[in-house]
Amino acid sequence: MVRSASILLLALLVTACGGRSEREVVRRDNDVFRSEPARQCLSTLKAANVRFTPLPNQSFTGGCQTIDTVKLMSFGTEATNLGAMTCPLAANFTAWAKHAVAPAAKAFLGSEVVRIETMGTYNCRNINGGRSGRLSQHAFGNAVDVSAFILKDGRRISVLSGWNGKPDERAFLRRLHQSACKRFGTVLGPDYNAAHANHLHFDMAQSMKDGSAYCR
Repeated sequence: MVRSASILLLALLVTACGGRSEREVVRRDNDVFRSEPARQCLSTLKAANVRFTPLPNQSFTGGCQTIDTVKLMSFGTEATNLGAMTCPLAANFTAWAKHAVAPAAKAFLGSEVVRIETMGTYNCRNINGGRSGRLSQHAFGNAVDVSAFILKDGRRISVLSGWNGKPDERAFLRRLHQSACKRFGTVLGPDYNAAHANHLHFDMAQSMKDGSAYCR
């Protein structure tokens, strides 16, 4: 009876702790930001007065992983839903917010952007959420989807309604799309396909043909 009770108790403890899930991670803290380019990227963020937290390297089942990623804490403009981002993506995103979003808002909308709304960064999935095919850059924390901008005067400019909306909103969003093509490896917007009707997709993966930016 005592032995049976012990076995039952052990089983309950194992159940309570939970087993390895499909997305269980393997931490690789010992090699975080060890390469010279990775360390240089962190220096770039610090020089730009960006507050961030380095994250541990992690590998997930299915080939997804987050290597040399950071969590952005503050960079002058509030942003929602930002999770793990590769350092180059974080550096280019924060520079885009400062040098493209801010001046474009004043030029086309006569106001200041106080918050950038995103649909997130890391997501272990295939391109376009398909059941098969290549992994998305989101699966490596190397992409961010921007959906809307909140202005100081209370207006909300969304990609979904503004891309083909009022003239000033159209001009604002297209300027941001154009400027992003100079900073990111891949830029996809509503003109690319229906899946991007409500956001601008930015990632650091360049064209496999010639290493140039893919901008649509």
